[in-house]
Amino acid sequence: MKEFPATDYVVAFVFAVAVLATVAGALIAVLTSRIIRSVCGLMICCFGLAGLYYFLHSPFLTLMEILIYVGAICVTIIFAVMLAEPDEAPRRETRRAAVGWGGGALLASGAAFWGISRVGLNHSWITPAAKVNQGTVKDIGISLLTTYSLAFELISLVILVAILGALVIARYGRTKP
Repeated sequence: MKEFPATDYVVAFVFAVAVLATVAGALIAVLTSRIIRSVCGLMICCFGLAGLYYFLHSPFLTLMEILIYVGAICVTIIFAVMLAEPDEAPRRETRRAAVGWGGGALLASGAAFWGISRVGLNHSWITPAAKVNQGTVKDIGISLLTTYSLAFELISLVILVAILGALVIARYGRTKP
């Protein structure tokens, strides 16, 4: 069977779209002043990350990125915004302070990026001896229910406490003192 003549170009194009979606979504999430637009940027960024996970041959992480982050986290944030008080407090921060904090954050993230890239590029990484499993959903399920069952149960307890806390805040948190 003949291979499609432009397969490499199509793959490169889809990869570029995933990278662009990730970067554009992150920029939208960070730079906009409206919370709903920030959540939409987060959703775009998560879809781009899901595409990158797919390129890393990890379909399970791809689906979990879409189901958990886009389907649950972003929708929960939107519901929280809808339930929040409509009155916003006036801004107390001056433009000079915002530029100072932004510059400091930019310097810190640049230093972290430089350090991580130095380690990543100059370290002699060893190759793994053998692949333990294929990373399929079945293998992950077996690992979660045998080797990592305690961590799995602890995560479910943390989620249960978060849901109960959200219910308490939703019930009693909307009254003004």
